[in-house]
Amino acid sequence: MKFYLLDRIERIEPGKRIVGIKALSLAEEYLADHFPVFPVMPGVLMLESMVQAAAWLVRLEQDFSKSMVVLSAARNIRYGNFVAPGGILQIEVELLKIDGDIAKFKGSGTVDDGQTAVQGRLELKSFNVADFFAPAAAADERIIAQLKERFKLIGGPEALAATGKAPTA
Repeated sequence: MKFYLLDRIERIEPGKRIVGIKALSLAEEYLADHFPVFPVMPGVLMLESMVQAAAWLVRLEQDFSKSMVVLSAARNIRYGNFVAPGGILQIEVELLKIDGDIAKFKGSGTVDDGQTAVQGRLELKSFNVADFFAPAAAADERIIAQLKERFKLIGGPEALAATGKAPTA
């Protein structure tokens, strides 16, 4: 199962920051177990929402040249309020530094009335599968094509256009 934890990109400032939202629905399967009588979004998934938002900034900076962007470190992660079904988690991530395939961010997620649900610092690493297994180059191409489609579906080109930047094809 793949968790898509960023439903919509609201704003992007390439090379600087991204703002997106995750609307939590009672239909999310994991809520049946977390917790049956008090369903809330698990903290690790709030963190993953920040990672997914930050990954879009990395992809834009690298012009979608890498198929994989993964979390390599999470620091000073703190949790505040719960995100319950019907709530909206607003994620804001700021790019601090990008050096080759390593990018550092600070981010936060607020719920409904602006109360902090999660915050911390992230380090992401980007690569292509073919960097480790050359015959996988075709897989990298397919993954990148799917990522570009996903970027369109969650409003990336519109958010870019609002800043005057040309949307990525």
